Amino acid sequence: MSWRIGIDLGGTKVEGLLLDESGTERWRERLPTPQGDYDGTIDAIKTLVNRASEHAQATAGECLVGIGHPGSVSPSTGLHRNANSTCLNGRTLKTDLEAALGRPVSLANDANCLALSEAVDGAGADGRIVFAVILGTGCGGGLAIDKRVVEGRNGVGGEWGHIPLPRRGGEEWPSRPCYCGLNDCLEQYLSGPAIQQEHLERSGQSMRVTDIAQSAARGDDAAIKTLALFHDRLANALAVVVNILDPDVFVLGGGVSNLPGLAETVQPMLAERVFGGECVTPIRVAKHGDSSGVRGAAWL
Repeated sequence: MSWRIGIDLGGTKVEGLLLDESGTERWRERLPTPQGDYDGTIDAIKTLVNRASEHAQATAGECLVGIGHPGSVSPSTGLHRNANSTCLNGRTLKTDLEAALGRPVSLANDANCLALSEAVDGAGADGRIVFAVILGTGCGGGLAIDKRVVEGRNGVGGEWGHIPLPRRGGEEWPSRPCYCGLNDCLEQYLSGPAIQQEHLERSGQSMRVTDIAQSAARGDDAAIKTLALFHDRLANALAVVVNILDPDVFVLGGGVSNLPGLAETVQPMLAERVFGGECVTPIRVAKHGDSSGVRGAAWL
């Protein structure tokens, strides 16, 4: 039997998953991410890969290993970059992992892993071009075409979270710098912390995104306005993707994607924002939820 090991390298946890050749989950385990410790991170991944291999009762050569990670890899230098887990930046993560594990590994950005997972057997399985969006602590995008990740010539394919927020109708707002070095990235407007900050600035209320949504449902005017602004900005940002890629489906992941009615609210808003005035592209919440990233890593 051919086994697939997936590792999801997150900011707070490292998750391992074992899939059999039919895509059935056979084992799963999480370890805390060693904060700011590069060598510790390598060791945590090695521990999970070894445990998965033992569970599969397989030798090193019988398990394929895929790893989802934050940030991207420079095609010219092979060095990691733009990861919010900053200890990874400037390091040869792939080379170091292969040396530690004694086997080849496949790596991809975590949002691309989400796209691949949902394209293979999730909410985008019926589409050829699947664009995945992560709306959570951060904000990212991933692209899978014909059930293969598209990273692009510069290694930044699908990096939707770091394009500038589109401005419509002369709309203006104060510029927001991003940790990546650019300004006005979508992450600074569409992530969970950004929505919370927006609500605080507009209403003086410090609330979690889920609480903002609940207040809006109860008729709170300030919360309604905050969510309406978020919906408008998200629709603007997705319309850009339609005009460039015209995907078969959008798949939403991350904690913010679980807001009640988000996909149903935003999808009808796309038509007036895209070329031609028509848009029937479905927006769906990830079928595999929080497990989608690690499943996508396994499918690499």
